[in-house]
Amino acid sequence: MNLIPRRLYWDNLFDDFLISGTNNLKCDIYEKDNTFFLEADIPGFKKEDINVEAEDGYLLISASKEEEKKEEDKNYLRRERYSSSYERQFYLGNIDEDNVKAEFKAGTLKIIVPKKEELPNSKKIEIE
Repeated sequence: MNLIPRRLYWDNLFDDFLISGTNNLKCDIYEKDNTFFLEADIPGFKKEDINVEAEDGYLLISASKEEEKKEEDKNYLRRERYSSSYERQFYLGNIDEDNVKAEFKAGTLKIIVPKKEELPNSKKIEIE
């Protein structure tokens, strides 16, 4: 016997607080052959809505869209699809920022980030 109802009338009251657009950009990052590969799902966006930047070892992905449709003949009870934005930033370290490549197909963004050739950080000190 279930004393607590499974579905309450106000159960979606906190949806706007719990679901944030900045946390919904899901990404996979893996490394292979001295290169980072990043795959991110960004459904519902066009290529023109997405921005990818690489600077100082950081990779920034942002996507933003806003629909300016005014439909007077519809009486919305709730409207959630009029605008959205996502942003994620990853520190990848010593990357070749000039040779980063990105491709957006079928709602998936694929980014290839080559690493820079690492120079040894240590220097041998001669003892006098």
